[in-house]
Amino acid sequence: MRLEGFLRPLALVAGGLLAACGSAPPAKPAAATEPAATANAAPAAPPVKIGIALGGGAAKGFAHIGVIKMLEANGFAPSVIAGTSAGSVVGALYASGMNGFEMQERAVALDETKIRDLQLSSGGLVQGQKLEDYVNEQVRRKPLEQLAKPFVAVATRLEDGERTVFARGNTGQAVRASSSVPGVFQPVSIGKYHFVDGGIVSPVPVDAARQLGADVVVAVDISNKARGQSPANMLGALGQSIAIMGQKLGQAELARADVVIRPHVLDIGPAEFSQRASAIVEGEKAALAAMPQIRERVAQLQAERTRAAQQAQQKVIEAEHRACMDNRSRLQRLAGMAGLDDACPTAAK
Repeated sequence: MRLEGFLRPLALVAGGLLAACGSAPPAKPAAATEPAATANAAPAAPPVKIGIALGGGAAKGFAHIGVIKMLEANGFAPSVIAGTSAGSVVGALYASGMNGFEMQERAVALDETKIRDLQLSSGGLVQGQKLEDYVNEQVRRKPLEQLAKPFVAVATRLEDGERTVFARGNTGQAVRASSSVPGVFQPVSIGKYHFVDGGIVSPVPVDAARQLGADVVVAVDISNKARGQSPANMLGALGQSIAIMGQKLGQAELARADVVIRPHVLDIGPAEFSQRASAIVEGEKAALAAMPQIRERVAQLQAERTRAAQQAQQKVIEAEHRACMDNRSRLQRLAGMAGLDDACPTAAK
């Protein structure tokens, strides 16, 4: 009798539920099951954006080409680029759409006379107009905002020492400003201000790369370090003076990078363009050595994003489940208590 007494109300609930379903329009059950199909879809984490910060270092800057070649070969081609001084030259060419091998071909074929225009002046020995023209020729005269990849060149405003990030306008002029070593290049006049080498305020522009939207910043440091030796010539003395001025500031900015690559190019002089092939090889070697660290950082960030996407998806499922449960009729709630109603999506565990 006890079993019969239990089954009788259960049968009535089941019968009522079947009657309700029979009178309902057919579209209802299909609509109720749609969230369950959405809930099973795998969450898509946004891709990790690689940024590269290319530091200054005159002829050492050819090492940047080797670094970029290895990043591309291992599937970590930078999406955004920031460059200071020599790094701005390589960065502009790369942002224009060239790959690492194409840049290497241009570097090997480069005639120094195409970028060096000596002119006796109180502001510097090199005017810099040839460098500006060369860069504009290589990027097909496109302004910064029209390059294939987001790129900025960092310079120093001479009037007040302010760090200036060029993101729009004349690409060659921005690179020229970023590369104008005081005492060697004449300051570049843009608007009402004058600009000199960006290495004074940002030797390796990590912050600029981050501001472009980079999730992982790979910094390439080729700057001179004071090693207890006296420079052999005026250009070396100027380069070391700038390195000393920016050393402390540069260390703080480098600490904000995810990975720092340091090619072994300290023995290459600032004007030793004949060592360009060696610099490229050193860049390749240093980048390959840093590849495990880059992979680890990218994988870590991807895992964090996947977890965040899964948690967000779980919250959506739970909200849909609660809304569905709250909107059921009294009869459906009774059926659910009896295990006969599975119309609402079940929250994933």
